[in-house]
Amino acid sequence: MKTVIPSEISPVQLQTIMQTAISPRPIALASTVDKNGTINLSPFSFFNMFSTVPPILIFSPSRRVRDNTTKHTLENVLEVPEVVIGTVNFPIVQQISLASTEYDGGVNEFIKAGLTMKDADLIQPKLIEECPVNFECKVLEVKHLGDQGGAGNLVICEVQKIHIREEYLNEQGVPDQKKLDMVARLGGNWYSRNNENNLFEVPKPLVTKGIGFNLLPDEIKYSKIFSGNDLGMLANVEVLPGEAFHADENIHQDAQKLLLENKIEEAWKLLIR
Repeated sequence: MKTVIPSEISPVQLQTIMQTAISPRPIALASTVDKNGTINLSPFSFFNMFSTVPPILIFSPSRRVRDNTTKHTLENVLEVPEVVIGTVNFPIVQQISLASTEYDGGVNEFIKAGLTMKDADLIQPKLIEECPVNFECKVLEVKHLGDQGGAGNLVICEVQKIHIREEYLNEQGVPDQKKLDMVARLGGNWYSRNNENNLFEVPKPLVTKGIGFNLLPDEIKYSKIFSGNDLGMLANVEVLPGEAFHADENIHQDAQKLLLENKIEEAWKLLIR
């Protein structure tokens, strides 16, 4: 296994490793204004949610690795502690990439990226009409993590109001994961797309307690066919559904096909002797 000591490689090399290994990352499209009302729009993939009550989002406009300068977004939230965070999906990913261009101060990235500004209800920064979801946020704190190029600045935001485009809602009135078609950042120029062609469900073992790997019968646990994922699915049952089980690899292959379709009960029935 290759090992790396962060202090022994360059910041660019470290950034490449971390951004490639820690992925996919959701994208925050941050809309901010400075004290003069100058509008700025920029995407950030150092972003996620960290609390539901209170509703907290955090994104990080890091200091630039190449020259240790700061981004307009960071400067703006320090002057006006408010931000609209829009989520990013596939229909607008190329526009969002364009908004990441490092234009000079005073240039409106909404216009450059062909995105539509809308007045927010509670704060000064503009909503991004094309985003599937917009969060109006107050900035609670900006935590600086260092003063060297690549150092992050955690912008801790409390959500005040949420706007969701209706075409992305399901019949229950909540966002539909399949309809959203979200994108995420990977390393380098790579992105990933999350739509109905590559989404999959994994049952959460919260209500029931799976038996775990250690209680799987040896015929199953030491199979040359089953992967760790396969065994994880089989181990997520409360009790073994039988007492004797097939060691036949052909049967294991057929059971594996059922597991790929998330048919755990049917797979176990096939494995019982």
